[in-house]
Amino acid sequence: MKKIITLFSLLFTVLISAQSTYLHCGKLIDTKNGEVLKEMTIVITGNKITDVKKGYVYALSDKDNTIDLRTKTVMPGLIDMHVHIESQLSSKSYVEPFVLNEADVAYNAQKYAKITLLSGFTTVRDLGGTGVNVSLRNAINQGKVDGPRIMTAEKALGTTGGHADPTNGRNRSLVGDPGPKEGVVNSVEDARKAVRQRYKNGADMIKITATGGVLSVAKSGQNPQFTLEEIKAITQTAKDYGMHVAAHAHGDEGMQRAIIGGVKTIEHGTLMSDETMELMKKHNAYYVPTITAGKSVVSKAKIKGFFPEIIVPKALAIGPKIQETFSKAYKKGVNIAFGTDAGVFDHGENGKEFGFMVEAGMPSIETIQSATITNAKLLEMSDKIGSIGIGMLADIIATDDDPIKNIHTMEKVSFVMKNGHIYKQ
Repeated sequence: MKKIITLFSLLFTVLISAQSTYLHCGKLIDTKNGEVLKEMTIVITGNKITDVKKGYVYALSDKDNTIDLRTKTVMPGLIDMHVHIESQLSSKSYVEPFVLNEADVAYNAQKYAKITLLSGFTTVRDLGGTGVNVSLRNAINQGKVDGPRIMTAEKALGTTGGHADPTNGRNRSLVGDPGPKEGVVNSVEDARKAVRQRYKNGADMIKITATGGVLSVAKSGQNPQFTLEEIKAITQTAKDYGMHVAAHAHGDEGMQRAIIGGVKTIEHGTLMSDETMELMKKHNAYYVPTITAGKSVVSKAKIKGFFPEIIVPKALAIGPKIQETFSKAYKKGVNIAFGTDAGVFDHGENGKEFGFMVEAGMPSIETIQSATITNAKLLEMSDKIGSIGIGMLADIIATDDDPIKNIHTMEKVSFVMKNGHIYKQ
């Protein structure tokens, strides 16, 4: 009995000595209910939210911290479902694979990760790189470097000559014949092996390039590049390994194959037809529009010499259409998940996507919900991130203005907390 009393005494001592942080929030966005609450207090102990109260509640102990956000609008940390954390597009991008070592890529990626976190994005889905993204994810999780929580596809899957073939545009002596190990698929068997290789390499999910792409050194930006059978083999194998599948797709036929084949998200979706929109609703697929990337490639295509010549007509044709397609898809009731394709434009500018979505007809509160509760659901992390409530991870950000009235304030986040640790104040 004495031992039990001592144990309870120790436990009580630990509990009362645990340091807590009290956030006094002028406005608090309730992402679950789509409401803006006024004069609220969030209590954080360790890396979790332990209480959410009406009014400004003050600390019980001198050891506790109180942070004044009474002039701010507070919300959950944002989630971007489409980034490329290893790189950032420049006029040197098509030479860099030949001159940068893996260590160079890692140092760059670390910088981009920190910029992303400080911009308010506490979780991201990285949709393809060289494999450095896996090591970066691990380093962030281990507290070695600062960055968002990363869910990564490791290396995207493509077909020979397709958008994710890593040897497109190279001297023939350097091309070789990449296969499943390098993420290149040409059969159902290749498809299964490529997925298993990504799992072995540490991927959290799978990305395929269901159609041609704008930035690959190849003629078409929209032709279908996987057979339906190959896509089904990828999604079925991914399911076996506990992973979902995202599909880069600009052309309509490739999108339809991807949706019927079982992918969870369609990225870009530029030339999506009404029929495909209905197909997405039927199969409960989600559309990740990446409007910012579309606008960015158009502006860069107008700079002489920025892109290889084969890319320019694709950029000018595809880029301007994404926002229009998003507008139609939203009005038709297609599921929308927030994603930007950061890396195609400068990391840290992810917040611009909110303004473009509002321009296209989506209410401000719904754009914020798409970057919080919707994406948390897709990542199967609704019990941890995407909303502010007791027991949730303390991923919390704040803006100077109210984004419901001024959506562009999402481009200038002034407070960032991830896992209970303050990175920006």
